Amino acid sequence: MTFEQYFSVAPSATVATPGRVNLIGEHTDYNDGFVLPTVIPQTTVIQIAARKDQTVRVVSSNMQPAAVHTYTLGAEKKSGDWLVYIQGVTHILRTSGITIGGFDALISSTVPTGAGLSSSAALTVGLIKALREVFPFDLTDPAIARLAQRVENEFVGAHVGIMDQMAVCLAKPRQALFLDTRSLHYELVALPEQAGLIVINSGVSHSNIGGGYSARRRSCEEAATQLKVKALRDLGLADLGRLKPLGALLEKRARHVISENARVESAVLALKAGDLARLGQLFKESHASMRDDYEVSTPEIDQLVTIANLDPAVYGARLTGGGFGGSIVALAHLAEAPAAAKRIAQRYLEQVGKEPTILVP
Repeated sequence: MTFEQYFSVAPSATVATPGRVNLIGEHTDYNDGFVLPTVIPQTTVIQIAARKDQTVRVVSSNMQPAAVHTYTLGAEKKSGDWLVYIQGVTHILRTSGITIGGFDALISSTVPTGAGLSSSAALTVGLIKALREVFPFDLTDPAIARLAQRVENEFVGAHVGIMDQMAVCLAKPRQALFLDTRSLHYELVALPEQAGLIVINSGVSHSNIGGGYSARRRSCEEAATQLKVKALRDLGLADLGRLKPLGALLEKRARHVISENARVESAVLALKAGDLARLGQLFKESHASMRDDYEVSTPEIDQLVTIANLDPAVYGARLTGGGFGGSIVALAHLAEAPAAAKRIAQRYLEQVGKEPTILVP
């Protein structure tokens, strides 16, 4: 059904927001560190029209049966489904002093949920941008990213960093966003001409609203406190020797973050030099760190990464996103990436028995 069929009016604005894949820099954003995401072709599209009252009516064409959900501004409730993101946006905007009225919205998305590709950031950032169109308020894209992060942190209960929101706000196709999550200084870095990306959803669902993600964030905060730094970002490779007194668990968690920050900076240099072999090696090292030190991988993801790394067209592969399922990203030669993705997906299906989804290319 169309917007007009649902709401009997035409939309006054349409906003499309992409999902993202993180090339490297995992679990560094909430440690004030560096990240290097880029966008994927899949998008969340929001059609919207302002109302003259305080009623919000919203429908997602991805949910079956698609139904119109209604609530009143100021009466937002934390639900256990996708509506928590919609109500979180209106709650955070209102409590931040931003005036909005009621609205009708139709949401459709090709960004897969549970794949570690920022479906929630695409939704929340996209909705705030759509509301900016129909209730003109003066917010820059970085400011929108901060508000969208607050939606997840304060309303949804997912203690995510700022990477996803900044990535879907600012990154462009064939460009990586080199972001300092402390200062929010960023640089767009072009992907080398021959660089091809492969993104495959493992079929193992991922969520940031859970004990594993939050526990790792707490571990990082505890390590920083014991090491007397504001955040693990403030430590470098030369400081790894200081980690032993933390105990085995905190030592591993801190080592991942510190080494991952260094890998992001090395990856930027490799991108600028067009050194795909070096970038691929950094992907492999990042995955090993996430598997062994941060312990956020799964057997299925590890097998998918192994299969990808054995493919002759692939320079390197790694888990992307928060972990505990989701997707992998692999760096391949551009011309060979489509065929390589099909080979990897087929071998994964044969070896693991789960149906993967090729998202890129």
